[in-house]
Amino acid sequence: MNDPHAFRVIYETHHAAVCAYFARRAPRDEVEDLAAETFVVAWRKLPRRLEHPLPWLYAVAGKVLANHRRKAARRGAFAPDPATGDPAERFGSDRGLADAFARLSEREREAIRLVAWEGLSSADAARAAGCSTATFAVRLSRARKKLADQLEPDLVPEAI
Repeated sequence: MNDPHAFRVIYETHHAAVCAYFARRAPRDEVEDLAAETFVVAWRKLPRRLEHPLPWLYAVAGKVLANHRRKAARRGAFAPDPATGDPAERFGSDRGLADAFARLSEREREAIRLVAWEGLSSADAARAAGCSTATFAVRLSRARKKLADQLEPDLVPEAI
């Protein structure tokens, strides 16, 4: 991107959302660094015409996070998986929901996160996930079903 003013508008408009994205996926002390790295990539690679930059920024953020986790794993550094992190932080006191969510694949968790946590439409979430809208719809549907199936036994009274 060659237009500093346009980039500044994108940064000011979406910085908080990108930080929130990382806050739900990474340790708190890494959020700002990950967001900064995301915007460095955005500065270099943001397409000239992009009506809705947030889904594109989330796609970049996902790649930044994956690279960060790979580097941490190579260094042998502890990088907690947010899916299995402190459930009280992300799911309140609902241990059953936290455990069920942790049993989903990373792709399934991300589909739910993009829609439920980031508030994206299916079309925007598909862009962020790097797939077609139809593929994302199937992915999200399967993730929701799998999560519901895992929660269902918890909803059945013990007396039955």
